[in-house]
Amino acid sequence: MMSLLCITVISLTLAGRVFCEKPTPASVTTVTAKQGASVTLPCIIHSYDKIAGYRIEWTKVNDKGTWTDVLLSISSHKKANGNFNNRVFLGGSKDEDGSLVIKNVSMGDIGRYRCEIENGEEDVMHDIILEVESGLSNGVVFPYSPHGGRYSLNFEHAEKACADQGAVVASFEQLYEAWEDGLDWCNAGWLNDGTVQYPITKPREPCGGSRKGPGLRSYGQRNKKLSHFDVFCYASKLRGEFYWLSNHNNLTFNEAVQACLRKDAEIAKVGHMFAAWKLEGYNHCNAGWLADGSVRYPVSKPRKNCSPTEAAVRLVGFPDKKKKYGVYCFRPEQ
Repeated sequence: MMSLLCITVISLTLAGRVFCEKPTPASVTTVTAKQGASVTLPCIIHSYDKIAGYRIEWTKVNDKGTWTDVLLSISSHKKANGNFNNRVFLGGSKDEDGSLVIKNVSMGDIGRYRCEIENGEEDVMHDIILEVESGLSNGVVFPYSPHGGRYSLNFEHAEKACADQGAVVASFEQLYEAWEDGLDWCNAGWLNDGTVQYPITKPREPCGGSRKGPGLRSYGQRNKKLSHFDVFCYASKLRGEFYWLSNHNNLTFNEAVQACLRKDAEIAKVGHMFAAWKLEGYNHCNAGWLADGSVRYPVSKPRKNCSPTEAAVRLVGFPDKKKKYGVYCFRPEQ
């Protein structure tokens, strides 16, 4: 077993108490990953002989400075915890490789991780600092269709739709970068050069065919007045505060607008939510009104009953404005 650093404290209030903590490892590695990608945090034990009964424990420093469980592996038994469930696994093909693979990396995964391997002969403790960067460090691309439904926007209306959501029509370069960052969307949308395209990372029959490889599917140039599609918008990094308005869970749309105004804010736009979610790791499971009359919620840490399979901005829909939900507000910088 690994030795613990134990300190006896002698004071008027803590006389004789012994505090033990994990020793600081000799090596620390920094690993950088793109948001939405997979990353491997390395941890290998250098034994020449195969030894059964390895105990591999991965932990992470939480906001309070204490260590929380990520994954525990004892022989063939493995258990992941919390937000890491179904997202982490040991990536080594050999017994002595305890490297951790994290899928669908989010901004919430940033931090210091610790790997501890015990086998009775050689014990290893190694710290890895994970840094996460967005492929679109200054903004985010998101698909948008209004209350009228899919494929209802000509180019002029597409420009207005993005502007109304605090964004602009995305460029080909921005959509391509978003595709590299993992964006997969089957509905075609306008880009600012007048072309209509959509990004596919998982080829399938309804989305251009399963035999084609991943990439941007293009309809080419379209008539800006007569053709109707969705649109891909680009929202810049937030200049203000996006937040869920606490204790306001039963509001009609009009009540939601007024509730934000009373807090010296405005009801948030779709672009605000996407920017907060993608660039700041904003995570909240409650559905709330946005300025376009839609009800959505942003999940950067997938979990049971709350976007369990992927990080995403979830759309509930465009309900009757008399129905009651919470609300997301945005307070611009002064």
